[in-house]
Amino acid sequence: MEAFKQHTGKVVPYNMPNVDTDQIIPARFLKKIDRVGFGELLFNDVRYNSDGSPKEDFILNQPKYAGASVLVSGPQFGIGSSREHAPWAIQQYGFKVVIAPSFGDIFRNNCFQNGLLPVQLSERDVQTLIQRAQELADYRITVDLEAQEIHDSVGFSVKFEVDAFRRDCLLRGLDDIGLTLEKTSAI
Repeated sequence: MEAFKQHTGKVVPYNMPNVDTDQIIPARFLKKIDRVGFGELLFNDVRYNSDGSPKEDFILNQPKYAGASVLVSGPQFGIGSSREHAPWAIQQYGFKVVIAPSFGDIFRNNCFQNGLLPVQLSERDVQTLIQRAQELADYRITVDLEAQEIHDSVGFSVKFEVDAFRRDCLLRGLDDIGLTLEKTSAI
């Protein structure tokens, strides 16, 4: 797993509450046995028309947000079933950070296990980020895991909390297998 210390990226304001894992990656795509090819399936049922063409009004299909790597959403992001494919799809699309007022517990844990940083902020702070991403061209923020801080170039700055163990694992790029391999001599 790649270490995560700091990331600066363009923000996508996906201002939706209660986004469940089936919306993130529909269950019919979970038959794949390898961990590749999920990025193009992200939000498939709301991102594409029935003929497979992109819906022009869907946020990820808008040119303004091309190349974004920070997803900001409403409360209860990643609720529902425990599919690990949801963080895979988000990551493979190109996102490094997901920010929301609250997350599904299993989704949050799956994010940490796969090197995707879930950041919980107040609804007020999330709405500030969403509003700026909607109004400002090429709106970017910096997420600093070492300092546990998010800031932008127009005056926004906020601290965030991350479980110390999860923070350490991300900073060092360790998943459960990496943690186990650190104990090889004892095993």
